[in-house]
Amino acid sequence: MLSRGCSLIIFFTFATMIFKAKQIAEVLNGEVVGDPAAQVHSLSKIDEGFEGSITFLSNPKYNSHIYTTKASIVIVNNSFAPIKPLNLTMVKVDNAYSAFTTLLEYYNLAKNNKVGLESPVFISSTASYGKGVYIGAFSHIGNNVTIGDNVKIYPHSYIGDNVKIGSNSILFSGVKVYFDCIIGSNCYINSGAVIGADGFGFSPDENGVYKKIPQIGNVIIEDNVDVGASTTIDRATLGSTIVKKGVKLDNQVQVAHNVVIGENTVIAALSGIAGSTKIGSNCQIGGQVGIAGHISIGDNVKIVGQSGVTKSIKANQTINGKPAFNNSDFNKSYVHFKNLPKIIKDFHLLEKTFKHDH
Repeated sequence: MLSRGCSLIIFFTFATMIFKAKQIAEVLNGEVVGDPAAQVHSLSKIDEGFEGSITFLSNPKYNSHIYTTKASIVIVNNSFAPIKPLNLTMVKVDNAYSAFTTLLEYYNLAKNNKVGLESPVFISSTASYGKGVYIGAFSHIGNNVTIGDNVKIYPHSYIGDNVKIGSNSILFSGVKVYFDCIIGSNCYINSGAVIGADGFGFSPDENGVYKKIPQIGNVIIEDNVDVGASTTIDRATLGSTIVKKGVKLDNQVQVAHNVVIGENTVIAALSGIAGSTKIGSNCQIGGQVGIAGHISIGDNVKIVGQSGVTKSIKANQTINGKPAFNNSDFNKSYVHFKNLPKIIKDFHLLEKTFKHDH
């Protein structure tokens, strides 16, 4: 098997070069069954394969497609045994799905492997950046910004003063990072995301007029975090709003001031988390979930989509409903809720019968 560094060198140019089955098998630690010299230049789905493409088969439900696909190379599990002749080359691996995911990662790196400074850009004389950086046209890099190696900042992005961005992170077009915020390494920030906008802090005076409370904290995003398109993460009033390592946020998620999201938690689109709430590690939060402020959610909690969470939740629970409560209890209650008209009708009949008898 080639080292990760060597495999990256090979696949950084995958989109523009031709590769042989033998090379791909070496990268994936697989075995070639068929022609080691079979060549590919593109990736495809197995049912949409074409000559010169590589695809994969991991789910037995799709086994029939391997006999009809036009793909030149198919990655399969070691356990796969064809029941009739194949007109293609197989690369056998321990886990075909995982192996193909690796190829997708390298292919994505190839597409995003831009280097250099486009024009026009503004880069403060006090900013610094590492090797292999790309900064797209019409971007603004503020004072005392620190950018690590291989960072990609796409056009029309704004990086405020004193921001730090770790190595190998990608910020797509139109990302805005306000002053003093910190983004870790290997982060993936999609277009339109806003990191470090003011938290929603206002205080009414004696006349009921709302006065803005200065938001002087920041946002800290740790390593290996994905932030979806048009997601907003507000800066803290004091201290930091923290998104811990491995967190994945879908598109259009709202994270309010002073929220803390634990490691490896995933949050689906259109969810909103109010200020100062603490979410544990390894949580799974469905779409359109609303979470109230100043509460805590334990580790390994699952929240069903469109739930409304108004109070703290202990670890290792699945919750549902508006307001949300234990999912098992919710399902039992919902059975009765669906039957509520019949239950009310029966109740009135019983009531009428009771009154008649007495």
